[in-house]
Amino acid sequence: MSSHPAVPFGMRVRLIGSRLRLAVQLAQREISARYRGSVLGIGWSLLTPLLMLAVFTFVFGTVFKTRWTPPGGSEASHSTADFAVILFAGLSVFQLFADVVTRAPSLVLSNVNYVKKVVFPLAVLPLAALGSALFDTAVRLVVLLVFVVLARGSLPATALLLPLVLAPYILLVLGLTWFLAGLGVYVRDVGQFLGPLVTALMFLSPIFFPSSALPDWLQPYLVLNPIALPVEGTRAVLIWGTAPDWTGLALYSAIAAAIAILGLVWFQKTRKGFADVV
Repeated sequence: MSSHPAVPFGMRVRLIGSRLRLAVQLAQREISARYRGSVLGIGWSLLTPLLMLAVFTFVFGTVFKTRWTPPGGSEASHSTADFAVILFAGLSVFQLFADVVTRAPSLVLSNVNYVKKVVFPLAVLPLAALGSALFDTAVRLVVLLVFVVLARGSLPATALLLPLVLAPYILLVLGLTWFLAGLGVYVRDVGQFLGPLVTALMFLSPIFFPSSALPDWLQPYLVLNPIALPVEGTRAVLIWGTAPDWTGLALYSAIAAAIAILGLVWFQKTRKGFADVV
């Protein structure tokens, strides 16, 4: 039998609660510091994606004339407003992944002062980074909802399912962040590699084109793309007014939970040597 007494359940709950509060405080401080001193302040969280949207809408919607085939329908000629809504939905989902994952390898290295503090729970750093990115994502989603109403007249009832679509995606991003934050301390090249990889993933995801545009032989491999299902699920519930792929979402949720657990275990194992490396 173990000589260590079991930690009471109530104490574990309080410990988890305290660490979540710490993560929220760190995220709030990061958001405040990011916009402190700028003229537009928090408005940049809205203006930046809108500028990207304008450029991508012109290039892909006007120059390349990309069109979507709605589920169960024939190819339709969308207006610029329709295409902007479809594109913005994909970009909003992708940007959360890009914002958090590309930062992950440097999270510990940029907070060396916390590493030296034995009692500081370093695992909250990825949580804080995710919280900061979720704030920007929330702003983009509010704008997206307004765009959907303006372009299509109303929000479908299926919009209420959006949290179910995004929850496993957020969990997966958190797991990857824990894993990459631990790995980045020991392998400094990870950060250099991730930038081009995330950019490639953006153009290989169904953001600027429907998944049906991919060659038939390539479409089965789309399930390996961690962004594909959340992007298509978001469009389904917000734009097309259809339910998400429940089977795919259930499988995605199970994989996301496994990645989150393994990512946290990896981070906690590797953190023991952080002080020796940094």
